[in-house]
Amino acid sequence: MTIRRARPDEADALSALAYRAKAHWGYDTEFMGRVSEAMTLSAGDVAAGQVWVLEDAARRVVGFHRVVLGDPAELEDMWVEPDVIGAGYGRRLFEHAVAIARSSGASSLELDADPNAVGFYERMGMERTGQTLSTIIPGRSLPRMWMTFD
Repeated sequence: MTIRRARPDEADALSALAYRAKAHWGYDTEFMGRVSEAMTLSAGDVAAGQVWVLEDAARRVVGFHRVVLGDPAELEDMWVEPDVIGAGYGRRLFEHAVAIARSSGASSLELDADPNAVGFYERMGMERTGQTLSTIIPGRSLPRMWMTFD
């Protein structure tokens, strides 16, 4: 496995990966249509941000993360191809995201989790701190999670 900076010309492919990963959890077409814009990365997002891809041994991009630097740092995106969920790629990406946040001087990392990913983030050492109301789906809230760095 290799983790490297994403290239701006990969923005469309990364957006498609995020869509596949979200759809994996059984969301219906209407829901996916409403959230797809929020999961779309532009070339500018990739060029300006901390967007990193994970490649498998065959050099296929199997996941990516985006960290918004600050204190706290924010894990804005983390997606893994559905066919490799459970194979350790998510853990590797998460650990890398934490390393990026820590090396930038952040004392903690926060995120709004998809409800289906809460168990994963808890296994990574994150804790629930509350909920964030969705700006896209009225009445929906997302678990807010955080971890502090030692």
